[in-house]
Amino acid sequence: MKQLHANGHFCYVFKFGIVTNVLGIIRHISFYNKKFLAQHPEIIANKKTDSPDEDKPVHDSRLLIPTLADFFKKHPLINPKTFPGDAAFDTTEIYKRLLAGDTFGTGKHFSKAYIPLNARAHFENKDYTVNENGIPCCPHGPSLQMKPEGNTSHLRCGIPLLKFVCSKMKWRRNKVKKKSYRECQCGNPCTNSKFGRMVYVYPEKDLRAYPGTARGTEEWDETYKVRTTVERSINHVKDPSGLAHCRTQNEKTLHADLILSGITQLLTVVLADKIHHHEYIQSLKPFIA
Repeated sequence: MKQLHANGHFCYVFKFGIVTNVLGIIRHISFYNKKFLAQHPEIIANKKTDSPDEDKPVHDSRLLIPTLADFFKKHPLINPKTFPGDAAFDTTEIYKRLLAGDTFGTGKHFSKAYIPLNARAHFENKDYTVNENGIPCCPHGPSLQMKPEGNTSHLRCGIPLLKFVCSKMKWRRNKVKKKSYRECQCGNPCTNSKFGRMVYVYPEKDLRAYPGTARGTEEWDETYKVRTTVERSINHVKDPSGLAHCRTQNEKTLHADLILSGITQLLTVVLADKIHHHEYIQSLKPFIA
């Protein structure tokens, strides 16, 4: 158990990580104890003394990849493509490890990562203007965000790219030629092109700005909503099970309580499936009632 600064105050905690699927069903639990650190020597705990008061914690972003590596080794048949996480994972290295190469030693990697930006960070781009979400915008002002026009790829090399067009561009139909064409309706155009300004972005050049998808879009907002289910599931484990307000200071007891909480949730899932009421997988209350 370590003394950490969490949610604005210092407290002694037993730190662990939970991996769930999109339904909030627990698939893996990692206990960040001495055994975990011994199995992952690549993690530097920054321990300076034997005193927990002076022990520096390992940041969440440094625990993510080892946790997922253990998960995939134990579940080789699970191959997810979308990773939703919180702003604690908003680091350049995390995006590289999640989205590129064989990070986990199993030949797997994610295609998209939905991670909010850390408020203390910002984007810098010399080729075109971007807003706080990394979306290209009009040089006249960040409020004129350019519209994404689908994902595509470079015709020659096949490298994925994202296409953005002027927010004031409209499609017009030529009834005579039976063809559609773009028309920029901006009263103060930033380009001489009659089609309006266009920007092509190669996501692989900046995975933090474009982690397999575009930030600030409807797709991003709709997909990231699943995080509420995940957070609710984790809160059910901590609060109703008493793990968030426990009085014990024994690591083995906390370890056992957390495993039992995970087992209880999985039994709830099994029962809900057997009685064909999948809406009950998130809580024991309907069964108790």
